Amino acid sequence: MKERFLVTGGNRLEGVVKVDGAKNSVLKLMAAALLAEGTTTLHNCPEILDVPLMRDVLIGLGCDVDIDGSTVRITTPATVSPRADFDAVRQFRASVAVLGPLVARCHEAYVALPGGDAIGSRPLDMHQSGLEKLGATTHIEHGAVVARAEKLTGAKISLDFPSVGATENILTASVLAEGQTVLDNAAREPEVVDLCDMLNSMGAKISGAGTSTITIDGVDELRPTEHSVVGDRIVAGTWAYAAAITRGDITVTDIAPRHLHLALSKLKLAGANVETYENGFRVRMDQRPKAVDYQTLPFPGFPTDLQPMAIAISAVAEGVTVITENVFEARFRFVDEMLRLGADANVDGHHVVIRGVENLSSTDVWSSDIRAGAGLVLAGLVADGQTTVHDVHHIDRGYPKFVEQINELGGKIERSLA
Repeated sequence: MKERFLVTGGNRLEGVVKVDGAKNSVLKLMAAALLAEGTTTLHNCPEILDVPLMRDVLIGLGCDVDIDGSTVRITTPATVSPRADFDAVRQFRASVAVLGPLVARCHEAYVALPGGDAIGSRPLDMHQSGLEKLGATTHIEHGAVVARAEKLTGAKISLDFPSVGATENILTASVLAEGQTVLDNAAREPEVVDLCDMLNSMGAKISGAGTSTITIDGVDELRPTEHSVVGDRIVAGTWAYAAAITRGDITVTDIAPRHLHLALSKLKLAGANVETYENGFRVRMDQRPKAVDYQTLPFPGFPTDLQPMAIAISAVAEGVTVITENVFEARFRFVDEMLRLGADANVDGHHVVIRGVENLSSTDVWSSDIRAGAGLVLAGLVADGQTTVHDVHHIDRGYPKFVEQINELGGKIERSLA
């Protein structure tokens, strides 16, 4: 049966919350374990629904996978199956991360087109183009992307857009290619750096991670490794905005503040007191937030994954906010649900204009993706009465122990059957 969250507004969030490993990193690291025979161990893994889904994908390819709390052990055989065309693959977007490793290890791959969040078009054109420059042939066939290569050879590749997924698949394909690959306009996200760090610990030769140009010198083989997943900056950012919107006081640990520099700077402009530490930060707010404009961009710009949180806080801010979405065009589906809560917002193309109101009114709302769901919970925390958030399986895919942590911070939220 479907579950829902019952969120009671009016409570200030206060306390300390620890951030687990990043959803947007752990799934790619699990896929990268396909590159080396033997057992790779990942620590600090978040206990979210997508991790067992990726386990099922890897098991379908021939691996043994053991999940023990925050530790995941993946034993990759000498020969893995190149076919990832089963149901688990279709359930979430990150399953496409097996494409690069399969082409590298098997010289072929048959990967079902992935599912995931309803946030707009996310085609595989750049993934395919990158693999083709490395010497593969690719096409879409019967709902799957098919790639084959007698051998992969290093190449100079320039992405039209700094796509995280394309960057990661090109990385995992090129580490075992013959010669050098230079990837220009590469994604700079901390999760890409985390993948490069793990690949280097497996014996890869990658330089330039975190910059727009990454150089990969191919090696003959990789070895299994042990790696700790980088902290989840989107979950950390969600707690930062939760502190500000509820006029609370939250300290977030186990995250590098530099990974959220712009998001925290926006909260300062909104009137919050923000203190940063080596491995965390504290956000305090004791007034109605001020309106601040946002535009989403690839890292180090403002994250598209925090756009719903920006809309939520802007809905109760003093003044008029303009938010521009430059990454995923369908993110503004979230605005329709905010209107149910009494927000004053108008969408015009890839902009939304929000006139802040003093109070939101509780009602039933539906989450369309992971971040939209979290944003609706934040809005519910400052609405009058009880807000019911439906389709919370989306939230469970990205936020471990979300209900428990909100209640520990002084909020009032419960999970129930719909």
